[in-house]
Amino acid sequence: MKFIVSAITSALLSYAFGLFLPWWSIMIVGLLVGYFIPQKRIFSFLSVFLGVALFWGLFALFVSTSNEHILAKRVAMLVIKKDSPLLLVMFTGLIGGISSGISAVTGRSLALLFKP
Repeated sequence: MKFIVSAITSALLSYAFGLFLPWWSIMIVGLLVGYFIPQKRIFSFLSVFLGVALFWGLFALFVSTSNEHILAKRVAMLVIKKDSPLLLVMFTGLIGGISSGISAVTGRSLALLFKP
C-alpha cells in the first residue's frame, strides 16, 4: 500500500512543484517522499521512479502531441540521432525517473540516519 501511495504522491508533487519551480524540483519531491514515507530503499526508489517517470512521460507526450511533435522531432535528431519523438518521450521519462528515484534513496537514507 505504501508503494502505491508513494508513487501517486510523487507524481502529484512533481506536477505541483513543476508549476512553480524549475525542472530539478523532482529531486526535491523524491527527497521528501523518501524521507516521509518509510519503505525499504529499493521500494522507495522504485515507487518514486515509477510515479515520476510515468508523470513526466505522459506530460511530455501530451505537450508533444499538442504541437504535432514539431519540436520533439528536432530535439530527437539532436539528442538520440533518430527522428523518433516517442523515443525521446520515453527517454525523458527515464531521466526524470532515475534522478528522482536516486533522490528518494537519499531521502530514505537521511530518514534512517536522523532516526531518533
